Amino acid sequence: MLSKNTIKLITSLKQKKYRYQHRLFVVEGKKTILEFLASDFVLESLYTVVDLGIDQQQFITEKELQRISFLKNTNSALAIFKFKKEESIEQSGLIIGLDNIRDPGNLGTIIRLCDWFGVTQLLCNKETVDCFNPKVVQATMGSLTRVNVSYLDLKTFLKGYKKTVYGTFMSGESIYSMEGRIEDGLVIMGNEANGISEEVEQFINYKISIPRFGKSQLTESLNVATATAITLSELKRKAIEM
Repeated sequence: MLSKNTIKLITSLKQKKYRYQHRLFVVEGKKTILEFLASDFVLESLYTVVDLGIDQQQFITEKELQRISFLKNTNSALAIFKFKKEESIEQSGLIIGLDNIRDPGNLGTIIRLCDWFGVTQLLCNKETVDCFNPKVVQATMGSLTRVNVSYLDLKTFLKGYKKTVYGTFMSGESIYSMEGRIEDGLVIMGNEANGISEEVEQFINYKISIPRFGKSQLTESLNVATATAITLSELKRKAIEM
């Protein structure tokens, strides 16, 4: 049986301030939990209604799982993992930077895209949604274990960054007509509503865009996760073909 204190701790982790106070976050679902267990994240506790073959597992009832789950439709297990020690930022290779991404689903999808396309370093300014937000963790489906997400003052980092900085804009050069391949550099993706901020824009060396092909040309913009998918796909295609 789960104690009141345990339930209180778990439910508090829905809020960022308590996640960072306790240095803990929640992972739900057997498949995702197993991915975290196979990584260098350290398990704090595991509550499950099915046998996962883990020594630390604690069996609970479906009703108890419903009380602590953050999902509308509860999965079979919920685990609490400890935050890792912050890793150093790897500046070689292709890096994605996020400027004020606010939607948890977008961030989770972008982390999965980085994992899919082999981008291991994701830089986020401090206004970007927390990667340990339960909705973000769920959307990554385990990819958070393979992508190093760093939160920092993006403007300060860019001041000292020595390689080319690319930014996605409506008015930039078409990514399809760009010459050369980008295998070493930083690509900035902007806020869902306002794009890249002026304070970050001043550090961008090269503006790129995804052109509209619709006849009306009235579509305002692409979802940032969709734009990231198209951008990474095209950059990787160029790297292969050139």
